[in-house]
Amino acid sequence: MEPLTTPELKPTRNQARIQALDVIRGIALLGILLMNINGMGLPYSYSDPSVLGHTEGLNYYVWLANELFFEGTMRGLFTILFGAGVVLLTTRLIHKGAGISTADVYYRRMIWLLLFGLVNSWLFLWQGDILYAYGLFGLFLFPFRNLRVRSLLSIAAVLICIGIVWDVSDYHKNKTLKTEAEQALALKESGVPLNKKAEADIAEWEKVSTKKTAEEIQENIEEMRGSYFEIIQHKATQIQWMQTWFQYRYGAWDILSFMFLGMAFFKLRILHGERRVKFYALLAVIGYGIGLSINYYEVNLITESDFEPLKMYEAVQTYNIGRLFVTLGHIGLFMLFIKSGLIGFLQRGLAAVGRMALSNYLMHSIITSLVFLGFGLYGQLERYELYYVVFSIWIFQLITSPIWLKHFYFGPFEWLWRSLTYGKKQVFKK
Repeated sequence: MEPLTTPELKPTRNQARIQALDVIRGIALLGILLMNINGMGLPYSYSDPSVLGHTEGLNYYVWLANELFFEGTMRGLFTILFGAGVVLLTTRLIHKGAGISTADVYYRRMIWLLLFGLVNSWLFLWQGDILYAYGLFGLFLFPFRNLRVRSLLSIAAVLICIGIVWDVSDYHKNKTLKTEAEQALALKESGVPLNKKAEADIAEWEKVSTKKTAEEIQENIEEMRGSYFEIIQHKATQIQWMQTWFQYRYGAWDILSFMFLGMAFFKLRILHGERRVKFYALLAVIGYGIGLSINYYEVNLITESDFEPLKMYEAVQTYNIGRLFVTLGHIGLFMLFIKSGLIGFLQRGLAAVGRMALSNYLMHSIITSLVFLGFGLYGQLERYELYYVVFSIWIFQLITSPIWLKHFYFGPFEWLWRSLTYGKKQVFKK
């Protein structure tokens, strides 16, 4: 028996899909670009607008809105849906009689996704790629798919708590470093010879607290105007860091935790849109009430200190809590929107975007690389002007995704992913 070639083991087509999951995935996919665009089009200022002087007017308000509503939450929502997809995929395969071949299909899927992440980083030039992390942490999920909801939620809570403890530890470490560096500087200015530790404290704090100069920013912009291979070489160090240390320091607590949440939420039928309106309304009110309060506290802390580096570390201590609750608020609000049936044409467009999430996500990298690197607009736009690009991509994908799916079963990269996963060329054109 060769299970990968049997008719039963085929990708899900339209009639078996869950519409609510597709719509909310489409919202999350488009929402991710709200944050990613800052790393795609600006140097050194993803989370700190003061580096480029974007601390007033429209530039500031764009940063403020992102920090309150979108930073980490669209990624969180997308990750929750990924975890839900793990349960959905494996359950359907088991019901089709796949047996042990379920594991084969699942791990093929994750490994190919990891490789798509490598392509997105190294060929499409997006150092902030998330597919690599999804493929990497997705490899851990299969043995947990049959756990009870309580166990899944407990694992997610433990992972989130580890991330919080690490953030708190980083803040206190840097707070101590600042104090020791200031004391060492005072001694140095008074003429007292410093030992190696004191000199090291001063150097380390300067490294942590000193922002990029105008010369360094311009140098970065010039390097991003080089040839394709020069840009790859320039980005290589950051890509390597993102795919190694970053995943251990942040990925497990940020991404893996929300994958477990997604598995639990799917089993609780929260993501199907099947809960009562009152449940989703309560989720939105509690989620936004707690999450936005925490996010506002963080933003206030940062802006009142004029973006002082230590205060930014202090604000990060509560980042994972605020992010979690705002993401829950998003789920409640978006599910109310889906259940309402309002603006049907928009919901259908979002569902199509969600069904082509892989293709549309990779298209973000391709389009922005052409705009910012190919046409030389990197570092040339104001922060608020980046959103002209974002809204253009949104409109393009909301229009083209439904048209594409009228003629094809899958997006182009979804088709390739499924063909590689199942070891057989899938039917593509309708």
